[in-house]
Amino acid sequence: MSNGFKFFSGSSQGNPSSSDPVRENLVEQNAQPNGFKTSVFRILRRFMSASKIDGGSRTEAEEKVYSWLYALAQSEKDIVFEYVRSTERGLSFTEAERRLQENGPNVPVEYTFPSWWHLLWNAFFHPFNIILIVLSALSYIANDATNGCIMLGLVFISVSLRFYQEYNSSKAAMRLSEFVRCPIKVQRCAGRVVQTELLVQVDQRDVVPGDIVIFEPGDLFPGDVRLLTSKHLVVSQSSLTGEFGTTEKTADIREDQSTPLLDLKNICFMGTSVISGSGTGLVVSTGPKTYMSTMFSNIGKQKPPDDFEKGIRRISYVLISFMLVAVTVIVVADYITSDDATESILFGISVASALTPQMLPLIVNTSLAKGALAMAKDRCIVKSLTAIRDMGSMDILCIDKTGTLTMNSAMMVNHLDSWGSTKEKVLCFGFLNSYFKTEQKYPLDDAILAYVFTNGYRFEPSKWTKVDEIPFDFTRRRVSVVLETDLNVKHKSNHTLNRILITKGALEEVLRVCSSIEHVDRGEIATFSGEDHQRILNMGEDLSNDGLRVLGVAIKRLETQRRSSTGIYDETVECDMVFLGLISFFDPPKDSAKQALWRLAEKGVKAKVLTGDSLPLAIRICKEVGIRTTHVVTGPDLELLNQESFHETVKRSTVLARLTPTQKLRVVQSLQTVGEHVVGFLGDGVNDSLALDAANVGITVDSGASIAKDLADIILLEKDLNVLVAGVERGRLTFANTMKYIKMSVVANIGSILSLLIATLALGYEPLTPRQLVTQNFLYNVGQIAIPWDNMEEDYVKTPQKWSLKGLATFILWNGPVCSLCDISALLFIWFYYGTDSEPLFRSAWFIEGLLMQTLIIHLIRTEKIPFIQEIASWPVICSTVVISAIGISIPCTSIGDVMGFATLPLSYFGFLVVLFIGYFTVGQIVKRVYILVYKTWL
Repeated sequence: MSNGFKFFSGSSQGNPSSSDPVRENLVEQNAQPNGFKTSVFRILRRFMSASKIDGGSRTEAEEKVYSWLYALAQSEKDIVFEYVRSTERGLSFTEAERRLQENGPNVPVEYTFPSWWHLLWNAFFHPFNIILIVLSALSYIANDATNGCIMLGLVFISVSLRFYQEYNSSKAAMRLSEFVRCPIKVQRCAGRVVQTELLVQVDQRDVVPGDIVIFEPGDLFPGDVRLLTSKHLVVSQSSLTGEFGTTEKTADIREDQSTPLLDLKNICFMGTSVISGSGTGLVVSTGPKTYMSTMFSNIGKQKPPDDFEKGIRRISYVLISFMLVAVTVIVVADYITSDDATESILFGISVASALTPQMLPLIVNTSLAKGALAMAKDRCIVKSLTAIRDMGSMDILCIDKTGTLTMNSAMMVNHLDSWGSTKEKVLCFGFLNSYFKTEQKYPLDDAILAYVFTNGYRFEPSKWTKVDEIPFDFTRRRVSVVLETDLNVKHKSNHTLNRILITKGALEEVLRVCSSIEHVDRGEIATFSGEDHQRILNMGEDLSNDGLRVLGVAIKRLETQRRSSTGIYDETVECDMVFLGLISFFDPPKDSAKQALWRLAEKGVKAKVLTGDSLPLAIRICKEVGIRTTHVVTGPDLELLNQESFHETVKRSTVLARLTPTQKLRVVQSLQTVGEHVVGFLGDGVNDSLALDAANVGITVDSGASIAKDLADIILLEKDLNVLVAGVERGRLTFANTMKYIKMSVVANIGSILSLLIATLALGYEPLTPRQLVTQNFLYNVGQIAIPWDNMEEDYVKTPQKWSLKGLATFILWNGPVCSLCDISALLFIWFYYGTDSEPLFRSAWFIEGLLMQTLIIHLIRTEKIPFIQEIASWPVICSTVVISAIGISIPCTSIGDVMGFATLPLSYFGFLVVLFIGYFTVGQIVKRVYILVYKTWL
């Protein structure tokens, strides 16, 4: 290929890159106001630039909650009662009723469901809709009902879709009440002279600050609670943290300011639940003043408009300004030449209509709907159509690790003795424990059984008989089984025994009940020394730092007569045991995760892991799937940073662990505002809801929490990241086709209006009558309906695409004159070759040239390459071009043309059009190549 031909053809050199994009992207990197007047002003303010929520600091409401809870956590119990104005007997019924009236119902978020008319007004009040409404009204006034109906229909489609989406998304916050609707045991006092303490059940909505609540396993905390008493209390905070583990709580402690909020031992939070143990607590915060409420206070509020929405709004203002100027000048010029005010105004309305990209709502929504249908075939439900377009602009994907990168199941890795060597005996007794336990089967037990069966071990469980079981509880954190066998098992004293206790559980708890350690190779049992204890703990810590979960295994030989007084073994038998070793487990990454992340990186999407899990576990998973772990940070570390350091750390880090829901939110906001990224967030828990709501693209799975599914834009029916890769491609294709239409339409329309103005001044009469201009515009708009079915060059979908108003203005300035040059060339040819005395002849020639130019421009704009030679449009676009061109050319030759005032054109004019459009495409291609050389981009 010659250098000259290379200049005209847009090879992929338009976007040079000095580095490998794959490696770079993968591994681095309150109450609503009421009233119509208030609503109008609030909507108008949305068009103005507002202060950004950059996520670098806590809100005022969050600071109040933090300060309040820390003050209570650091205080003695008697001081806490004074803080909330309560007593050790509890509140009286009268006082509780008064406080309920004062504080309102105990619901986590005070959310007023917007009225339908409010949402409809929001959907309607958009500059683009206003343009079409005004033009439609003017068309009706000028007796042009057809054009008016078309524009009203487009407004109806746009408003209906927007109203439907906002109506559904606004209901998401109502789901929060599901997490706290249950009866609560409360201690109240009654009596005028002698007060009696009474235990009553009240609905969670009626709990007030100062109430003393009694809780047992399975209970939900109805508010933020300061513990008064506790007995082996273990709480699940998964609704807040996303971690499936548990947290021990105790009343007999005073915390300090350095402890992370969710790690406070004497504070329990609304929405968390009791796993085991019992206790009493003083309710210190209810309703909107709880920590949970500060988390979810922003749910259901509108996201800040993305670049595309802001761009459409701004281009609407530009079009309005240009329209007012251009139409005024054209009306005045036409009136001066024709001296007919009515005809001039009608002509001005037609010009304004031609200047407006009327098909934009239909083009955009058709493209989005087409993408949604394609994603549905990939088992992916698209709730918000605009999310598809945003996926095309997405350059950062934040992922919650559990169940997304991993299989959310346990896989056994190894079985080690006390010195780190693989020993089959450790696996044998671990297997027997899991095989015979019957209460509370856990995934770790299934992992051990699967490992044994799939690797061909033969431990012959049929030769063992279960005698008893001491089930797992969250205080001991271990489980034991007592087995009997007919085999002779020799003890070190050579006394023959056939009954054995096998214990398996948390490493620290198993070590706690051991007094001996076995040298498996030598078959010797030695006293458990402090050195042995520390060595095993260090080994367990090393494995944990590698992201593995560790269980300890110990055994004890029992005398056959060794039983408790009831004839059943209890936990007291778990003492003086022999430590055998430990078993490690891993939640393996999905086979598709690494491939999907690599494919996303190829397309310029960086991955960041935002999880509530521990840092070592997150690092291990990220290493497995290829995410660099050079820069990592935890939630407690982020709390210590100032605002500037926070943003810099978020920008640099690829793994962020132990994050609270509000920290996930602030990370997403920081990336959006300070980093100016388009952020996607993939999560499935209640703790992910804030980030899902704030992200440009919220993604969850069908097994996620109901509120997560309500707030998400996209729901995956399968936890496969490859679906997102396809979504990114379709999003970029949708964005590209939309930008094709916008750029082509604005360039062609502005160029044509300038040509109309020049022709009007030069000819002394209208180049086209209002009816002819509207017909031309209508045919052109119909021809663009095929754009959503157009294809796109492969290079275009490799990088994120974002709206640039400056880029659009530059594009118009470069390419608009090319269209005007084509029109002026036609004007000069007609003037000097045919003359301008015959208005029907001139208008026929101008009508066909203008329609063909506007129809063919899509082929010049849609690709960097040479149209029809190096790159051909999709067959729907080709068919649309041929059909509309044929209709336009044939109209002057039909009776319709006679009615419209056209005349039959000589064949020589069509020969001129062939030469004209060859020249048009040549000049357009030269301008295109120079533009790409200067700006390194095209669409």
